[in-house]
Amino acid sequence: MATLIALLGDFHIPTRAYEIPPKIVNLIYSRKPHIILCTGDLIERYVLEELMELADKVVVVEGNMDRIKLPRSQVVRVEDLKIGLIHGHQVFPRGNISKLAQLATRMKVDVLVSGHTHNPFIEEMRKQERKVLLLNPGSATGVWGGGGGSLIPAFMILEVHRNRVKALLYEGYETLRLSKVREFEF
Repeated sequence: MATLIALLGDFHIPTRAYEIPPKIVNLIYSRKPHIILCTGDLIERYVLEELMELADKVVVVEGNMDRIKLPRSQVVRVEDLKIGLIHGHQVFPRGNISKLAQLATRMKVDVLVSGHTHNPFIEEMRKQERKVLLLNPGSATGVWGGGGGSLIPAFMILEVHRNRVKALLYEGYETLRLSKVREFEF
């Protein structure tokens, strides 16, 4: 049986959005993830409290706009993999894949989840003979970011089974669509 993880962040509630879109909350609730990994920019604590109602374990990092004190990075072990979590403002230029891969190598993680760009992506890189999976779930509320962004609400579900990862990217306004599915083995 796989461990289910919901990846989301860059909410900017209440400064740029009023709420997490109900369609996203409902889909996450229906999937019953074991863990939520949040890339930060919640802004207010009540957003974290809402996430805590959706999963038994919520791991969150501080975004550059957060008004609550949170860790700057986290590493969690899920099955046979180490997953790193950062907001992403530690990397310049924003979302630079090569620099994210370097950071993943320094953190000694197999998967690095970041946000900040508001542009979702799923990238696989090889760094120093290691495979690194780089994930960005985008903005769950679809709000603008300092460097632009897709403006489409997005999040990811990961299915982790031992050393295998299936990444599912969901995007959409009125209806969520599964826009990308990628599978990886470490």
